[in-house]
Amino acid sequence: MRGLGRLAIPLGLGFAFLYLPILLMVLFSFNDSRMVTTFTGFSLRWYDSLWRNEVLMGALGLSLRIAAVSATMATILGVLAGFALARFGRFRGRAGFGAVMAAPLVMPEVITGLSLLLLFVAMESVFGFPAGRGASTVAIAHATFGAAYVAVVVQSRLADFDLSLEEAAMDLGARPWKVFAVITLPLIAPGIAAGWLLAFTLSLDDLVIASFVSGPGASTLPMVIFSTVRLGLTPELYALATLLVLVVGVALALVLRLARRR
Repeated sequence: MRGLGRLAIPLGLGFAFLYLPILLMVLFSFNDSRMVTTFTGFSLRWYDSLWRNEVLMGALGLSLRIAAVSATMATILGVLAGFALARFGRFRGRAGFGAVMAAPLVMPEVITGLSLLLLFVAMESVFGFPAGRGASTVAIAHATFGAAYVAVVVQSRLADFDLSLEEAAMDLGARPWKVFAVITLPLIAPGIAAGWLLAFTLSLDDLVIASFVSGPGASTLPMVIFSTVRLGLTPELYALATLLVLVVGVALALVLRLARRR
């Protein structure tokens, strides 16, 4: 108890440093004044202004669509890669394959974005696809590094998997694809869902890579916010950030509730 008491003060300071700015941002999103440093009264005017802001709302919708598509592609690739690394043992090229999958985890985003831009330009000149840079190239780029995170999550999930369940199913006459669909896939589904959510969040949050591979009319939400902040903060950004915090908070509460039921 004494040790916990000694840690309470630094822990409290650390959490205050992390979450107090978020609470202040939520408070000033209801500010009646346009000043982002002085609270003059409670108002919902900036939420109404945000709803009418076509640039921010359009960028939000585009980012959500890109994040959903890229997370789905990353999940498919990541599950296959994680399954290969966890189940196929030692095979020729395993070290190289593992290095390729781990590279996006440690590669600077500037290098990743620049290399993908050069790849898309070369593909367009040779194959004619993609025709310019836009939402499709951003989704493909996000899927490439999102797959690495999904593969890590799935591989760790399979590492703790009880193989006797699959062996028992095959002893009872189930074919390998049936065992995978009925036994393996449901048991690793939480890991797959976690990988999808991680890839979705990384795509929604990305700024550097999207800046390299996007084109006219394909500005994601982080790009729009970054360009807006350079001209000065507006309460509309506080309102948008508050809504995102609310969505994340509700999602976490639902996850915790489901975990407690289990």
